[in-house]
Amino acid sequence: MEISDKLLCLFSADVTIEDDSYVVEVPRREIETGSVEPGETYRVALIADDSASADAESESKSSGGGGTPSQPQPPVEEGEIRYVEVEDIGKQGDGIARVERGYVIIVPDAEIGERVKVEITEVKSNFAVGEIIEEDF
Repeated sequence: MEISDKLLCLFSADVTIEDDSYVVEVPRREIETGSVEPGETYRVALIADDSASADAESESKSSGGGGTPSQPQPPVEEGEIRYVEVEDIGKQGDGIARVERGYVIIVPDAEIGERVKVEITEVKSNFAVGEIIEEDF
């Protein structure tokens, strides 16, 4: 998936029903950091949370045989550029971001809440390492 350089913010939110409308709430931090202005109009891209369907697909593959791997493949590749938000700090002080299916990207020299553009430099089955190439996108 290609992400536009015009991306102002990236967050997860539920779609709720309010009267005759569906609502996606923008987190307060997006307003406070100046990425989004109240009263303005923005284009919104919605990406489905594939964790439930990925789990079901993984289960059917592992029980169905057929020679396909039972473990899901990492959702990133070496050299890929990703926009991530650091959610936590690891035991060794590195930033921790999560992408599809909760897959972890370790971001050295990042702080909690920081939104950064990273290049994936190393990919393992359960985590990747991303080098910061742009801060606060």
